Amino acid sequence: MSGQSLLVPGELSPARSVPGNIRRPEYVGKPAPTPYTGPEIQDSDTIERMRIAGRIAAQAMEEAAKHISPGVTTDELDRVAHDFMIDHGAYPSTLGYRGYPKSLCSSVNEVICHGIPDSTVLRDGDIVNLDVTAYINGVHGDNNATYLCGDVDEESRLLVERTRESLARAIKAVRPGRQINVIGRVIESYAKRFGYGVVRDFTGHGINSSFHSGLIIPHYDSPHATTVMRPGMTFTIEPMLTLGTHEYDMWDDGWTVVTKDRRRTAQFEHTLVVTETGAEILTLP
Repeated sequence: MSGQSLLVPGELSPARSVPGNIRRPEYVGKPAPTPYTGPEIQDSDTIERMRIAGRIAAQAMEEAAKHISPGVTTDELDRVAHDFMIDHGAYPSTLGYRGYPKSLCSSVNEVICHGIPDSTVLRDGDIVNLDVTAYINGVHGDNNATYLCGDVDEESRLLVERTRESLARAIKAVRPGRQINVIGRVIESYAKRFGYGVVRDFTGHGINSSFHSGLIIPHYDSPHATTVMRPGMTFTIEPMLTLGTHEYDMWDDGWTVVTKDRRRTAQFEHTLVVTETGAEILTLP
């Protein structure tokens, strides 16, 4: 694999501002969100609003990804996505969520998830995950993808390609009447073919007017994930696969999660709604 040196924390830029006319999620300015007590099955109006939020999130991620190049900072990617969401009347859901300081997550190489954009400069050969969530009209849309920066080694490129495929296979497994654990079963069985680790402690989640509703979507075959999928349920699937162990360490910032063996990891995510026959992806640009 790549001989890149390991990441170290960079310097944070000042918090980006959001115009006062853009509606904030209820958790902004609070230590934690109010627990969600609403239904996991959403009505057609909520789903339509989630399509809008999901489209903006997907477009913002796409716009930020255009700037991925050696020499660019992860903070610059945050700026691009932030400005895009603001320009489209959306609030960046991560900004102020449990104190998170930025408008997207940028997880590079050995970072599994929740990397904070800062002065870190991308290098030729890096792989970069962007996780972007938009809040508009009272609902969230959440997606992420892993991108190649410059000339990436074959082992890392295949990890990214196969992680994307694991998400595609998981989405195809969504059917009303099936238990949630079919999702993780499909991902884990595919990942095992290549000897990849499947991260267990960070999962997909229910999403609607709440960023995280309380519904958990494991990416491994969990005997506890017995909730039955029904039409109108909205949640994310976001597999995180690793070249080595699924175990992790967390940086002192309380957010950045890295593989314990510091080997590389990739992730992809979509927000979905269960339909009568399968799943509709709500985070399409």
